[in-house]
Amino acid sequence: MLRLSVLVFLNMTVGGWAFSLRQPVLQSRAALSRHTLLRMSSASTEATASSSSEEKSKVTPLSIKYSMEDIVSLCKRRGIIFPSSEIYNGYAGFYDYGPLGAELKKNVKDQWWKTFVTQREDVVGLDSSIIHNPLTWKSSGHVDGFSDPMVDCKETKLRFRADQLYFSPLTVSGEQLGYVCVQEGNDEQMVKDAKKMVKAILKELGKGSSSDLVEAFQFTELTEATPEQMSQIPSPASGKPTLTEPRDFNLMFQTQVGALSDASSVAYLRPETAQGIFLNFKNVLTTSRQKIPFGIAQIGKAFRNEITPRNFIFRGREFEQMEIEYFIPPGDDVWPEFHQQWMDNCKEFLIDIGLRQDLMGWDVHQGDKLAHYAQACTDITFKFPFGEQELMGIAARGNYDLTQHMEGSGKSLEYFDEQTKEKYIPHCIEPSLGVDRLILALICSAYAEDEVGGEKRSVLRFDPKIAPIKIAVLPLVKNKEALVGVARELFDKLSRRWNCQWDAAGAIGRRYRRADEVGVPLCVTVDFETIEDNKGVTVRDRDTTEQVRIPLDDVVAYLSDKIDGN
Repeated sequence: MLRLSVLVFLNMTVGGWAFSLRQPVLQSRAALSRHTLLRMSSASTEATASSSSEEKSKVTPLSIKYSMEDIVSLCKRRGIIFPSSEIYNGYAGFYDYGPLGAELKKNVKDQWWKTFVTQREDVVGLDSSIIHNPLTWKSSGHVDGFSDPMVDCKETKLRFRADQLYFSPLTVSGEQLGYVCVQEGNDEQMVKDAKKMVKAILKELGKGSSSDLVEAFQFTELTEATPEQMSQIPSPASGKPTLTEPRDFNLMFQTQVGALSDASSVAYLRPETAQGIFLNFKNVLTTSRQKIPFGIAQIGKAFRNEITPRNFIFRGREFEQMEIEYFIPPGDDVWPEFHQQWMDNCKEFLIDIGLRQDLMGWDVHQGDKLAHYAQACTDITFKFPFGEQELMGIAARGNYDLTQHMEGSGKSLEYFDEQTKEKYIPHCIEPSLGVDRLILALICSAYAEDEVGGEKRSVLRFDPKIAPIKIAVLPLVKNKEALVGVARELFDKLSRRWNCQWDAAGAIGRRYRRADEVGVPLCVTVDFETIEDNKGVTVRDRDTTEQVRIPLDDVVAYLSDKIDGN
């Protein structure tokens, strides 16, 4: 795999990843049936004494630059994601979801289940065990072939995935002086790391003044290096040619089941959720009374002993998957249509829950990238701050898995088609999506900065369907018993339906900002006009900062329309 850097060594701009955050501004409806919406004055000023006291002009989006460090910091600061076992200095490849993260994750999984299981007649659910009979993984090929290429740095003892290292010739004025080697990342970061290594190499060769003559890098995956090249390619850790030859490393976590610890007790934590679906194919088929084509969906934990877990929750050792095995009749003329349908359905779902379409792409597997048993596989990719990477895959897997388990178990997994009177082993389409990768992509899509009335604002523009907190209820003041009582009664009523936040501390403008930063779509303010003039409450939209008055009796219906779309 050849990656060409179009940046000449001397003339390049290295920095964070730039995002254009000029998203369409959501407009509130001018009217809803049974609702009288009284727009708040745009000329009002911020004060603690009036709920119509925040924004003075329209929202102006800002184009910002941010890195993974910014995302990681935000997630920890706002209780979205924490390093696991942090009081013991963490544990590489493992993360804990905090209060907001747990809600966000649950909402995303619920939307996926609702879209692909609840609202479809041809897909049913399953929750299989994390540990299967060890013969499962022998039949599926995981015991013998579920591995990644690994290299060691003999000097620093660090390990790397060989397919995540890239090398390039170091050429100065047409003369090759050696190689550079860097870890995979976005183009700017890879060039930056290569530049740092080049300076060290040229200094050691006594050619420090030649740095302005270095030719553009041509990065190639380390797995494609010849033995002769491997003897000259420097380790990213030591800067010297101290890398071992690539070798396979099995990614499955091994454990023991039972009181004895011997070969007969060896078992594995599942590295994917799919095999539990194949094992239960006949059980589900019989009990659900489904007919092909139909699908089995599952959400669950999986575990892979990654050589180098990196990029936050993008590649961890414990993760969660949302997978469907959609079983179809055999035939080369059958699977392409189903494959395309699932590609379209998956893209539509991702956009519907708030993924930015301008950051999405497609990667069609061909040649060596396509598994030997697969008829096709297409990834939906996403442009993360560290580069464009796979977000999910939609594969046409043929009948490989059911055939393997038939041979391994000796049990028939054939299907009898009552219409055609045929018996066959079904083929399947597999849409597979990592929950944690999706959470990271949604945070990157939602992260924004803008200006409201000349004041800079940080905001997470989560779609209301997945927002961890749907509504913030704000009593204008906290020392008026009647006002606080109405606000508390409304909060209790809304909390029976949505996850809501109660915030009574500080100026109303500051409370709006706190809600914006954690992605609360709507703020409901109870003020003096609510209790004295019976003018309802103020509902403020996060994205537009527009405020409208809604009668108390109509608040639930109005919020339901905004959050649930009904």
